Amino acid sequence: MDPSAAKRSLLDIIDARKNELVALCSDLIKIPSENPPGKVDEIVAFISRFLAKNGIESRIVGPSPAYPSIVAGIGKGRALLFNGHCDVVPAGDRARWDFDPYGGDVTSTTIRGRGTSDMKCGLGAALFAMSLFAQERIPLKGRLGIHIVPDEETGGAHGTKWLIENGYADDAFACIVAEPTGSDTCEVGQKGQVRIHVAAEGKAAHGSIGNYVGENAIMKIVALLGRIEELRSMTGEYSESQAQVLIDSKRIAQEKLDRPQVGDVIDHVTVNPGIIKGGTKINMVPDLCEADIDVRVPIGLSTRQVVSRFEELLRQLNLNSVRYSVECSEANYTEVSEPLVRTIVDNAEAVWHHRVVPAYQWASSDARYYRLKGVPTLQYGPANTPGIHSYNEDVDIEDVVNAAKIYAATICDLLVGI
Repeated sequence: MDPSAAKRSLLDIIDARKNELVALCSDLIKIPSENPPGKVDEIVAFISRFLAKNGIESRIVGPSPAYPSIVAGIGKGRALLFNGHCDVVPAGDRARWDFDPYGGDVTSTTIRGRGTSDMKCGLGAALFAMSLFAQERIPLKGRLGIHIVPDEETGGAHGTKWLIENGYADDAFACIVAEPTGSDTCEVGQKGQVRIHVAAEGKAAHGSIGNYVGENAIMKIVALLGRIEELRSMTGEYSESQAQVLIDSKRIAQEKLDRPQVGDVIDHVTVNPGIIKGGTKINMVPDLCEADIDVRVPIGLSTRQVVSRFEELLRQLNLNSVRYSVECSEANYTEVSEPLVRTIVDNAEAVWHHRVVPAYQWASSDARYYRLKGVPTLQYGPANTPGIHSYNEDVDIEDVVNAAKIYAATICDLLVGI
């Protein structure tokens, strides 16, 4: 089949049946799947029924029944994969929503509710696009697959990471993660992370003599936190092929976050002490204090370099007795020269009629697991940024429809051959 003819036909079908796509996204929103607690059985069952109805073979896999992932696909051979997560962050204080976060409301221009942007509408667009290839019986020169996972919002260890480790991406030549990006950018790289847990021990005493007797564990952690931001001076190193992506990424960060020098979030280390716990009573010298520190690491800087700098801080502060542990994941990226990137950009620009730029992300997602496996991976999905992980989350219907078109067009370019 001619890929161009298949593409034109599918884009017309999406326009004609866009109400079905919107209804699918609304139905996904109506099924609460907050994580925590991570109960996704209902939405997994719903998606499984959708796939079966459309003739797409699927099965549920995972390390335990508590973490069900769906793997599904059509065709045979090397695979173009989609990835999406069906869990969402909690809705929080319902009084701060202007509408029911699980109502799945559809206005003349938007779909509203928790998970619309992150990322049930991206997931819905990917499922809808895949269903059209099955319904229209479009021959493929490879396999079109999808991974739907239950725990991206809590790190992905039992979902995407487990799938990668157990061979479910071994045949993949590319992966599209339908996470939110908005219409004008696709994400081709993201920062790594070092999670540091520190624990300082002291000697208990009565608080009234604490300046003379005992050893205050909190003050040890305070001393460390007083200098931990020195890690922010560390920067990444970028190749010539990454130079323009870096420039665009810093510009996008500056425009979206609108804070002085916030573009540095892309190529500098960031440090956030997120949790600190210490002491038992106000009138006792605390003999234990613990803290958890979130450090994000740019492309071109290894987590080992960051940990070494942290260890040097401990030595300088004479805190050699402080215990610590680290969890590390490396920064990751896909080269913009990869066919996947060019194909997504070309199709997005053709649909939107404006420039679409590859960019690096300051946070992280399950895309990292595919990249670290060696699979070229990018993120592209519908989004209204202000509501993500906040209140009054929504997404534009036009964005969702166009995402489905871009997914379908990209599948044609990469999997449909004459």
